[in-house]
Amino acid sequence: MRDATEALIVIDIQNDFCPGGALAVVDGDAIVPGVNGLMAEFDAVVLTQDWHPAGHSSFASSHPGQDPFGMIEMPYGTQVLWPDHCVQGSHGAAFHDGLVTDPADLVIRKGFRPGVDSYSAFFENDKTTPTGLEGYLRTRGITRLTMVGLATDFCVAYSAIDGANLGFDVTVRRDLCRAIDLDGSLAAATQQMEEAGVTLL
Repeated sequence: MRDATEALIVIDIQNDFCPGGALAVVDGDAIVPGVNGLMAEFDAVVLTQDWHPAGHSSFASSHPGQDPFGMIEMPYGTQVLWPDHCVQGSHGAAFHDGLVTDPADLVIRKGFRPGVDSYSAFFENDKTTPTGLEGYLRTRGITRLTMVGLATDFCVAYSAIDGANLGFDVTVRRDLCRAIDLDGSLAAATQQMEEAGVTLL
């Protein structure tokens, strides 16, 4: 068992991000057995869950004439337009069937505000609206985070960078993550994580 100051953050291992899902990450389900095994090493386990209302502003379908994976400007910055995914209460929003969820102490749902997307486990994409995860970790005395999940270049990277910027010691297990890699996004995210002081294993 790891020290009580360490937590495992399992990011968005949901049906829509796995093969067959609306926004499938290649081999996204391949990490599930390894993540399940890793949970047993940590006293604190947190799961994050993308949880969008129907018609969310990040969906291409909410913007007539726009296609998935295009870009638009939102009040908080540039937004990738995604296929409808992880709609609240849908099968796609549920955790992957193979993921063991019982060890989780906390489930953080994000992206539920209709007008702003949320990649990071810590903040909405406006960079100011908190999810509450930071406060939870601090009140438990947790200072070190290991992150796994989907996708490396979006929700994992945003979470890792925010965690490091908040003063946590953050490690990303790249073998237990998979990437979308949209127009070089994986290389860019990797560089940004390194610059933020995230340890990449």
